Amino acid sequence: MTGPHLALVGPTASGKSALALELAGALGDVEIVSIDSMQVYRGLDIGTAKATAAERAAIPHHLIDVAEPDEEWSVARFQHEARAAVADIARRGKRALLVGGTGLYVQAVLDPLTFPPEDRAVRDAILARAATRSGLADTYAELCARDPVAAERIEPGNTRRIARALEVIEITGRAFSSFGNELREHGATVFPVRMAGVWLPRGALAARIRARVEAMRDAGLVDEVRALRARGALSRTAAQAIGYREVLAHLDGAAPSLDAALEAVAVRTRQFARRQRMWFRRDPRVRWFGAAENPRSLRPALLASWSA
Repeated sequence: MTGPHLALVGPTASGKSALALELAGALGDVEIVSIDSMQVYRGLDIGTAKATAAERAAIPHHLIDVAEPDEEWSVARFQHEARAAVADIARRGKRALLVGGTGLYVQAVLDPLTFPPEDRAVRDAILARAATRSGLADTYAELCARDPVAAERIEPGNTRRIARALEVIEITGRAFSSFGNELREHGATVFPVRMAGVWLPRGALAARIRARVEAMRDAGLVDEVRALRARGALSRTAAQAIGYREVLAHLDGAAPSLDAALEAVAVRTRQFARRQRMWFRRDPRVRWFGAAENPRSLRPALLASWSA
């Protein structure tokens, strides 16, 4: 390997993917590893702003289209697959350029995180209980009693996370909140890597988010979601993807109009971007590069930093 691997992080719609393609082409010795919890799913293309076939042909990409949309994909599985991809790239004398805004997934790949075991039968039983008339309130009350720290961190309406927390408590006998303490630590990574972050003013990022939602509409997001639904049920994870959840609600009649559904997509994306900013800002290993509007203007500074 010619040098440390590279990581480009930051909020959604900040231009990371396009910038990464330019950097990879200029550097010449890197392959891109997508660190995105939803780009793993085949068929979720427009709503995840996935690299096109031509872009993937120009620069090798990893961890894209590796799961069917009805598969459950865990962060532990992603950790294993992404590290295997990085190791394979290194064996071939190249560097990995990890690109993503899913903070937990980035940290899972770079840091020595451990994740609690899973038991789908236990989780499905909890989800079945939660699906009854008073079940969600009852399961959340159970979590409050058994792990108040976790309950404080989980929204009362987040069925999936409540069920996961109770599942872990059931099969390990430990509080769910006792896992993941490593997330607050930012020490040595599991392989050498230089981390850079893309930073845009809030107004500029909000405008890019609005433009992205409109572009997804024009590119056929509704038809994509309709086709996915026709193929069969999406996994619980895939069905919660930003853009897909809202359009599914529209197709099912829960959203009054497509315009209302897309406005919900924009709002949820802005909220997600805020959480991403907060996540990455607490990591002192990230070197930030700021642009007033166009993230591609950061190319010379990033190349200088990574070529040094």
